[in-house]
Amino acid sequence: MTTTLFNPKTSEFAEFDAQTRRLLRATVDWFESRGKAALKSDDRDRIWYADFLDFVKRERVFATFLTPAAEANGDPNKRWDTARIAMLSKILGFYGMSYWYVWQVTILGLGPIWQSDNTAAKRKAAALLDSGEIFAFGLSEKEHGADVYSTDTVLEPHPGGGYTATGSKHYIGNGNLAAMVSVFGRRADKPIIDSAKALDSKPTQEDYEGYLFFVADSKHKNYKLRRNVVDSQMYVAAFDLEQYPVAEEDILHRGEDAFHAAMNTVNVGKFNLGFGAVGACEHAYYEAITHAEDRILFGHRVTEFPQVRSLLTDSYARLIGMKLYSERAIDYLRCAAPEDRRYLLFNAIEKMTVTRQGQRIVEDLADVIAARGFENDMYFPMAMLGLFGLPRLEGTVHVNMALSLKFMANYMFHPIDAGLAALRLLPGAGVVPKSTVRAVSTALSWSSRQLAPRAAAAVPKLRTELAGASYPTVPTRRDAADDEFLFRQGPSSGLGRIRFRDWRPVFEKFTHIPNVAVFFDQALAFQTLLAAAAPTAAQQRDVDFLFALGELFTAVPYAQLILEQAEIEGTGADVLDQIFDGFVREFSRNALTLHTKPAATKAQQTRALDLIRRPVADRARFEQVLGQARAHAGVYVMNR
Repeated sequence: MTTTLFNPKTSEFAEFDAQTRRLLRATVDWFESRGKAALKSDDRDRIWYADFLDFVKRERVFATFLTPAAEANGDPNKRWDTARIAMLSKILGFYGMSYWYVWQVTILGLGPIWQSDNTAAKRKAAALLDSGEIFAFGLSEKEHGADVYSTDTVLEPHPGGGYTATGSKHYIGNGNLAAMVSVFGRRADKPIIDSAKALDSKPTQEDYEGYLFFVADSKHKNYKLRRNVVDSQMYVAAFDLEQYPVAEEDILHRGEDAFHAAMNTVNVGKFNLGFGAVGACEHAYYEAITHAEDRILFGHRVTEFPQVRSLLTDSYARLIGMKLYSERAIDYLRCAAPEDRRYLLFNAIEKMTVTRQGQRIVEDLADVIAARGFENDMYFPMAMLGLFGLPRLEGTVHVNMALSLKFMANYMFHPIDAGLAALRLLPGAGVVPKSTVRAVSTALSWSSRQLAPRAAAAVPKLRTELAGASYPTVPTRRDAADDEFLFRQGPSSGLGRIRFRDWRPVFEKFTHIPNVAVFFDQALAFQTLLAAAAPTAAQQRDVDFLFALGELFTAVPYAQLILEQAEIEGTGADVLDQIFDGFVREFSRNALTLHTKPAATKAQQTRALDLIRRPVADRARFEQVLGQARAHAGVYVMNR
């Protein structure tokens, strides 16, 4: 159950097939037999994890989990199964982010290969995985970062075919030993896209034609490894290609397909960041709750101090929320298809929101355990560093927020909400008293929901819109299946055409829980704000303003998936009430931030204040959830 923290010593991984259970158990046993002292020593002395990779090679862990069925050569245990990939990501995060990182970057390096039509490269990658090799993703450059249009990795074409590549890459995990590095570059004989103009108008296919993805070998003499750019056990490489020979058979993608391969690879890879965060937070929580429960100060257990009780309860509820959301997000990713791309929003939130929730947890737990969190026999310092890093990997929070905002209109306004557009036409809708605008908004919403199905019969466009927002219920997906769609996601554009099911019904099922009802009211008020005081054209170019709006928006789908998973698992009302107690407070804080933004219009300032609520306090519920949190004290301690 998600409301119980992961305990690697007792987990049976019962939801998976026998071979998956065996490999997950073998991974846990490897770490536990090695022990915390060795884990900490290697981290402190920045020892490359050759022994871990020897284990991976011996047990064929990466080969089994990261080879799609199409490249498995008949091995029934090999497949790209998001559920078990997520579980291994959580286990590796639980024991150390460096171990998670070598796995994560191998996933990214394989993405452009598995998406390509280059059968020889795919066969080679499958064979190298089988032999225990790791992979790397050569996209970033020191001078350009996420601006891949401006890449300075240049390929000079040869008259008889093939190229010579020259350029530098930076922030490339596994770049020291990767057998295949998927490298992004451009041809010297083709023009480069002006990235500033590309933000305002989409380049044409001709503009893209000079860009390429190709594979390089880190052992080649023209591949010059410069240094590890981080002070860590993991290796984040800076490397140069100096007249590196690129044959035609080394090319993975050309033109616009190269960009789609880059974005779609990140779509797959960034999903794992949330699970790494969950694992790290669970281990850190065990250490913190055990220390606080056992420590006596001024005649009281630390867990009895009022501020500590609040920090532990909030952190526990926050962690359970992360787990519920992440488990449900797996299902959307595994059920993705060309006609259902909702996973793109939920992936961005997994990367952005779950990791930031994890960062908040370790910050609060650090206030609980104070100096103990810095001692050299604790996992906790590794969690602190890891959780500050995760929100800033695979696209910053701002990048993923910008992506999430592309879905805001179609998520918040189901086709049946067409009537809410009338709010924009009502005089003074942005500044009238809250009670008035909410009454009008509620009436328009109710009438729209009642009339839309009948109107659709007479209005073809509305009928089409309703059909586009109709999906079958997404089932729980822990079956042993190959998620092959992830390597044929297609163009990364067209996000504005993705529709969502109405988000309100799942909230309405849980309005008997006081703070779910309060948060639902806040979400409806936010919908009213968007209808009555939509962002102006200037605001839509103001990233600072949009970020404040996005904090409010992304809280709604985050809460939706938590409730969906809670319904599946039968999560207790007390835990959900505590989770949403925190959501109400955070939503109110973010509403106040929007109200104070210099760019906010008078109408937006007024309507933002409509979102501020007090959570419903319940001492008995608080004590019940705190008791669940404290019950984890001493339950898990890593082997020495």
